[in-house]
Amino acid sequence: MDVQQNKNWFLLRKVVIDITVLCFVGIPILLFFYIGSANERGFFCDDESLKYSFKNSTITSGVLYGVGYSLPIFIMCLTEFIRLRDYKGGEQRVILGLDIPAWVWESYRCVGVFLFGCACQQLTTDIAKYTIGRLRPHFFEVCNPSIDCSLPENQNRYIETFTCLGTNKNLLKQMRLSFPSGHSSFSVFTMVFLALYLQTRFTWKGSKLLRHIMQLIVIVMAWYTCLSRVSDNKHHWGDVLGGFVIGFFYAITIFAYLYKPLSLGTRYSALMESQALPRPIN
Repeated sequence: MDVQQNKNWFLLRKVVIDITVLCFVGIPILLFFYIGSANERGFFCDDESLKYSFKNSTITSGVLYGVGYSLPIFIMCLTEFIRLRDYKGGEQRVILGLDIPAWVWESYRCVGVFLFGCACQQLTTDIAKYTIGRLRPHFFEVCNPSIDCSLPENQNRYIETFTCLGTNKNLLKQMRLSFPSGHSSFSVFTMVFLALYLQTRFTWKGSKLLRHIMQLIVIVMAWYTCLSRVSDNKHHWGDVLGGFVIGFFYAITIFAYLYKPLSLGTRYSALMESQALPRPIN
């Protein structure tokens, strides 16, 4: 087996290991979602923070994950294609007999790190949610606990033994998963990661402000998502803050230490200006 074949097998092994690691982190997330049971905390009858009305989410989970995954992946793949579509230098990459263009490999690297970061922040968020089991602001309306709070013996007493008269099983499970906010952690991670990516990889000769406008838009999207979780009575403000910290921490850490944009080295350094997105034709 020659040197080139060894390198090709190394690349294939790398891809297999990457997928295995991603599955290793993702499986616990699925277990939490399907069979996870949150810590059952009690409540005080006079806790006004749990007596808000139930509202539908302004940013639904479908919109959150649809945009959160598709937008960064689309922008990363498109950017790498435009920058590297004509790049012929460097080492030839072949996997299973297929030549891998530079832009495909770089897109794989970007997207792979991004998805790993998504899984890490989600697992961290889920561990906290199911361990703490904090009640959501709409707890009383969703649960309708079988406790007569007007009785003197229930005043100023921490009630742990009760039965929920509510019948929506999904809402009864979700009502104990207030801290930290999953919407906040996911939206902050994906949009901050994308903003960092744009800062290091997206250049356009037509306008230096385009990149910053795009960064502003994605950051505002994450900020609005965080605010909506409080206005929709889905979370306490501390839950949103906790989710924000988790998402921001993982975005900075994963991007800086795993993606390592500065490690591209001489392979693409010559492209930083010559392969920048072209100026529009007047």
